[in-house]
Amino acid sequence: MTPETLPQSIDRVDLWIVIVGLGLGSFLLRFAFLGLVGNRQMPEWLLRHLRYTPVAVLPALVAPLVVWPAATGGDMDPARMTAALVTLAIGVFLRRTLLAILGGLTVLYLMLWLVG
Repeated sequence: MTPETLPQSIDRVDLWIVIVGLGLGSFLLRFAFLGLVGNRQMPEWLLRHLRYTPVAVLPALVAPLVVWPAATGGDMDPARMTAALVTLAIGVFLRRTLLAILGGLTVLYLMLWLVG
């Protein structure tokens, strides 16, 4: 498709303002930690809160794929919900991240094979 045949839902100037704004915002967020604080000792309270960031990112990425999966047109799916619950259970009880991911993956494929 050429730019002339694309549907025009946003003005080009507005689009570039958004792109440049998001780029600057992304740069400034990274620069705040790497450029300004990179070689300084951070306060203990901040380090304590930053430890929870990886734990929060993975569920935030996966939750929409479980609750509103694109593969089913946005409808809840018993295979994906079962796999998510098994993953959660393995993670909570065994405290092994990789084992939880592999267990959820295995249950997902088994459930998709069984349910169809």
